[in-house]
Amino acid sequence: MRIAIYGRKVTKQTVPVFQQFLELIERLGWKPVVEAELKQQLTKKWGLEISGDTFSSFLDFQTGIDMVFSIGGDGTFLKTVSYIRDSQVPILGINTGRLGFLANIGVKHLEEALDLVYRKQFEYQMRSLLRVETERNLFGTENVALNELTVHKKDISSMITVHAYLDGKFLNSYWADGLIVATPTGSTAYSLSCGGPIITPGCQVHILTPIAPHNLNVRPMVVPDRMPVKLSVEGRERNYLINLDGYSKSLRQGEEVIIRKAEYMINVVKFEENNFLDTIRNKMHWGIDRRN
Repeated sequence: MRIAIYGRKVTKQTVPVFQQFLELIERLGWKPVVEAELKQQLTKKWGLEISGDTFSSFLDFQTGIDMVFSIGGDGTFLKTVSYIRDSQVPILGINTGRLGFLANIGVKHLEEALDLVYRKQFEYQMRSLLRVETERNLFGTENVALNELTVHKKDISSMITVHAYLDGKFLNSYWADGLIVATPTGSTAYSLSCGGPIITPGCQVHILTPIAPHNLNVRPMVVPDRMPVKLSVEGRERNYLINLDGYSKSLRQGEEVIIRKAEYMINVVKFEENNFLDTIRNKMHWGIDRRN
């Protein structure tokens, strides 16, 4: 099996994880394809010996890669998705941090997880993405997101007004610091911290969550993902921020932003003993009495 490996900054704490991972896949007979910058970090800075090819673009995923492993946190996982795009290459996230909803395989379960993959004892969980269109094509071909799109005020400027339309019909004008349009996957990210609901994967919806709304009766809203969402922003400033899974651009006042469900989905590797409900319950500490 030919597997792609992606990680971002390698630290003294994560070097043993990469070393263990490379030893395990060598034992399993898998051929690594390591992201070019990651390979340079591991070989030149940390002295690890890595054979095999490298990748540096989503074009490298079109043929010849059977699975990709994201080693890091959820941010690393999101960046890995930008390489996968519509290639249908499945992804498995190894978590080297503290809290991971996407990269949810702990380091202590690494060997067990790879063994399950080797024995093909896993399934795919389909995750939807959203696609963004702007008048100036701000994000180019990088215009999809697994988690969310956010429009919000710039720096410490005053509150803004986000005009929202659903399927061509006026929905609301949000007086707030901004507005999040999230996928079910993104429901456990920024939207959750702003009071949005948790949505299980597979639900065909988008979530509109205002950020610090001026009117307290304005609540998050769940809408069918088949309906496009159109946004435009106005306020005292001329420019605002539009953020797509961590990548920010400057948005002009009145510039239209259209969000649709992407035409393809991402295959996330899941094990029977590590499903979404287990992840939520464990990460959110549900059922645990911490009063003392």
